[in-house]
Amino acid sequence: MTMPQMPGPRLRHGVWEFPVHHMRGGTSTGLVIWEPAAPADDELREELLRHLMGVPLERERPGNKQTTGLGRGPATSNKVFFARMEQADAGARLVSTLAQLAADHGRIDWSVNCGNMSSALQLWALDSELVEHIATGAHELAIRNTNTGVLTTSRMVLQADGGFATAEIPGVMGRHPAVDLFLHQPAGAKTGALLPTGNAVDTIAGVRVSCVDVAVPMVIVRAADLGKTGHESVGELAADADFLQRLKAIWVEAGLKMQLRRKNGSLMSAADIAQSETLPKVCIIGAARAGADLAVRYFTPQTVHASLAVSGGCCLAAATLVAGSVAHELAPKSATSVLGEVKVDIENPAGILSTTVVASMEGDALRIASAAYQRSAQVLLKGYVPLYAASAALRAALAQRAG
Repeated sequence: MTMPQMPGPRLRHGVWEFPVHHMRGGTSTGLVIWEPAAPADDELREELLRHLMGVPLERERPGNKQTTGLGRGPATSNKVFFARMEQADAGARLVSTLAQLAADHGRIDWSVNCGNMSSALQLWALDSELVEHIATGAHELAIRNTNTGVLTTSRMVLQADGGFATAEIPGVMGRHPAVDLFLHQPAGAKTGALLPTGNAVDTIAGVRVSCVDVAVPMVIVRAADLGKTGHESVGELAADADFLQRLKAIWVEAGLKMQLRRKNGSLMSAADIAQSETLPKVCIIGAARAGADLAVRYFTPQTVHASLAVSGGCCLAAATLVAGSVAHELAPKSATSVLGEVKVDIENPAGILSTTVVASMEGDALRIASAAYQRSAQVLLKGYVPLYAASAALRAALAQRAG
């Protein structure tokens, strides 16, 4: 597989500069980086990310507005993908690794994927000429995510005029290049099991919850059991300290029951889960009001999501097929012995997320073959970011990667 010459770090006016694509994928924004251009050392790679995104190099900085970097405050705009190409049996495949940052501290979470930002990867590969354009029609790219092991197929359609077919999605103004993402064999992506606790329902802190792992591990709670409807505004939920404290206690205990693990494979402690920006995802669900199957308010988990992450949407959609789960009780769906598509529409603060779960029953066991959703993507800006405060060690590492 012959790769084009990709740009590497460069020294300009005595300052090392690093090449990035600043992109939007779905309702998330962040960077996509050509992985071979970055330092191999984990600590230096994380220092690079802190400079690029404007998060603290050390200690915590409550209220940090990220004025020194490209991050934008919420978790949905503090994502960085490292990407490279590899040769698989079926041909060229993109390999992605997600780094999740937060505005007020320098800890970086490498434990999960992001379905929204994943929709930017094919556009990045096409824009970088890492994959060959076709004249017209559907262009597909296989993606392997290293955080979760999930395999995805990304599909964009090129039109006769050379442009991309476009789509309008909830939470994003206007029409932009459309991306269809298919998650293959997503059940147990993080924990190895569709139901990580072994149960369709567990009682935690006196509340019935379902712990489901499809693309991401998620804790699903009926909103009514916490005194909510599932239709509250983001601001209303964010301002309810008692509710957030109760919800956090539930997700921490649920995370322990799910046996969530750190990147090195060791079990996460209660403190790890309480501080995590990504694990587990949490949602409260209620009856739909706008013709969908159910309504949701989604947590990442530390913050209320302004819409619904697509990976979380796929997980919730799959949960409606799990007999006995709180999602199935609210919006029952069913699979047959024949592999088939089940459509689930989910109301969220930004609109309705439409998902498709391809599933079947094998005896009493539910098998999730794939889950699909549509997003749109943009290249916001591409170029070099000067690293004015890079350490001597980082400067030396960038010199080794210079293009």
